Amino acid sequence: MNGAESLVESLSGAGVEVCFTNPGTSEMHFVAALDRVPGMRAILGLFEGVVTGAADGYGRMAEKPAATLLHLGPGLANGLANLHNARRASTPIVNIVGDHATDHARYDAPLTSDIRGFAAPVSSWIHTSTSAREVAADAMRAVAASRAAPGQISTLILPADTAWDPAAGPAAPLPVAEPVIPDSRTIEAVAQTLRGDRRKALLLRGTALRREGLEAAGRIAAKTGARLLCDTFPPRIERGAGLVAVERIPYFAEQATESLATIDDLVLVGSKPPVSFFAYPGRESWLSPPDCAFHVLAHPHEDARVALEQLADVLDAPAEAKGHASLQLDAPGDTLDPFSVGRVLAGLLPEGAIVVDDGATSGIGVYLALGTAAPHDHLMLTGGSIGIGLPMGVGTAVACPDRKTIVLSGDGSGMYTAQALWTQARERLDVVNLVFANRSYAILNLEMQRVGAEPGDKARSMLSLEDPELDWVGLSRSMGVEASRAETVAAFRDQLASALNTRGPRLIEIAI
Repeated sequence: MNGAESLVESLSGAGVEVCFTNPGTSEMHFVAALDRVPGMRAILGLFEGVVTGAADGYGRMAEKPAATLLHLGPGLANGLANLHNARRASTPIVNIVGDHATDHARYDAPLTSDIRGFAAPVSSWIHTSTSAREVAADAMRAVAASRAAPGQISTLILPADTAWDPAAGPAAPLPVAEPVIPDSRTIEAVAQTLRGDRRKALLLRGTALRREGLEAAGRIAAKTGARLLCDTFPPRIERGAGLVAVERIPYFAEQATESLATIDDLVLVGSKPPVSFFAYPGRESWLSPPDCAFHVLAHPHEDARVALEQLADVLDAPAEAKGHASLQLDAPGDTLDPFSVGRVLAGLLPEGAIVVDDGATSGIGVYLALGTAAPHDHLMLTGGSIGIGLPMGVGTAVACPDRKTIVLSGDGSGMYTAQALWTQARERLDVVNLVFANRSYAILNLEMQRVGAEPGDKARSMLSLEDPELDWVGLSRSMGVEASRAETVAAFRDQLASALNTRGPRLIEIAI
């Protein structure tokens, strides 16, 4: 058994069942080991941003890490944008990054780079294996680190000789640390705050936005009158009819400030204080009122769901939660836009679907409409780095093959990682991709105005996708994914119904 074989067998034994890959020469022994060692599914991405985005989607839904296999520093660097999103989502991922053989490093070959330097901004744990006999144990430390609450990214750097040299055998998994339960004194202090007559809200994240956490938060709201909020881009939130509804903090800073203006006490439940995405001339970056008091019920590494349940009991909250959404499906109207698209999708959405949202401006209308649709999971663009939608749809479909994945993507963001469509076709994944074709970076057109810049023709051309126009139907078909274009509400409804009733990847280009 060589080091690569011990690595694959150890990962598989620790529950890492999927490896999203884009390998190169230094990783060939790992690639060969995938044939000789059973238990690991290997999925090829044609660009490393697809690989890392897929690992993010997988980890968010499977609640355990996938592995990535990346080629030296440049390969890792190509995947950094979606690793940034994954870090912001607290997604567990184990990166395996090949490196030159130990005795080759001194020659400064063309692909030599500072892999650790590339990995550091997105990794909570980094290690370089120094011997084939240590690779398996190193991998188990990487897996354990990735699964530490609330989830994080581990990067194991694998010099080629540690993959091909003889190894002692696989290593046993290490214990996974359970999330910390908040101290009872903390819970009592927050309860005392919520018993007061000041205006209060709970800002929820992590397991607080899953069904059981939402139920406990709804009980607290019924008892205290507290508002229930979530971040603008939560990693994962369960939504729809029968679930406790949560207010999403608006994206634009002035709207967010207005939304939070009446809050005196803000209780953080697995979350951090809200700040604006960008600085704007004459505006504060802090979104809450200057005199708002913060109270931490659960830090991100603590068990937010248990904290909410214990808080509800301490408050003697009613058994029935407050604020369940009821099924309410509005007619879409005749104009094809993000709001009518959302209403059509809400009416057809199958229960248990997974919605992956990289729609930026176009995703807002859909999000609003889906609040009263059938129960589903909604995954969002946590780090603000566009181009995650199509790859994340790969990962969610692999993690949950019996649930329909619907991807919302803009045409601009989709072009960052359009190669994900090829992987969807190759793996026969059950994904419906909705691409909003507004032929521009629409969010940047808005931001140009909001920061006070004065664009001319050259500046406006930098935000336009009209010359030449993108052909998403042709692009999708060229990579093996059946595609169509919708220019009316009726056409979109028919195409979506067909896609939802058929297994396998589909793409609908929506002309808005």
